[in-house]
Amino acid sequence: MKKLKIFIACDTSSVTKVKKIISQTQSSKIKIGYKFGLEFMNSKNGRKFISKLKNKTIFVDLKLNDTVNTMVSTIKTLKDLKINYLTVHISSGLTALKAVKKVSGSIKIIGVTTLTSLDSQDLKLIGYNKSVKKLVIHQTKLAKKAALDALVCSPYEVTAVRKIFKKEIITPGVQLGKRNYDQKRSMEAKQVKSDWLVIGRAITKGNIKKNIQNLTKELR
Repeated sequence: MKKLKIFIACDTSSVTKVKKIISQTQSSKIKIGYKFGLEFMNSKNGRKFISKLKNKTIFVDLKLNDTVNTMVSTIKTLKDLKINYLTVHISSGLTALKAVKKVSGSIKIIGVTTLTSLDSQDLKLIGYNKSVKKLVIHQTKLAKKAALDALVCSPYEVTAVRKIFKKEIITPGVQLGKRNYDQKRSMEAKQVKSDWLVIGRAITKGNIKKNIQNLTKELR
């Protein structure tokens, strides 16, 4: 059986909290990586902590979306951290995506499609005329053209994305039981068929060890 792979979203600015998450989420049954977003990376000691992490799969979720020069420069400043994955918004454009990929070195570049906190109505409000699914498919084709290493999409687009993009697919908007927090396009973990699941509060809130045990049971 293929080993389950999960990125645990460390959505905090506290190094102490992250240390607790890491220490209580060791598992021989699940391959676990750790996702750090803007909150932790911009905290007083976040970057320093990540620079000292060893033997962990590290996913830095910055969702870069800027001019080509700024994105390229940012990636160069991250290389000393020895991270494994980094997110960029596909909406930054094909030229930026290709430039980022060119300088990424050993960092796997993940293209972010449409945020799982958005639905079709939200897209209309910000000026998109396509449905979520059509927009994600369009974004996936751009990611493929740019030769990105992985792609983020919601559980509902995995099947359509898989037909186009043959590399790693990473899926947030994953819930345990009926809890979906602020996600609009979410699905229960056992139903999601991507390469990596991203799960945050469902694991890190409350009894972390027990949550990991429950997750393992639910996904088996």
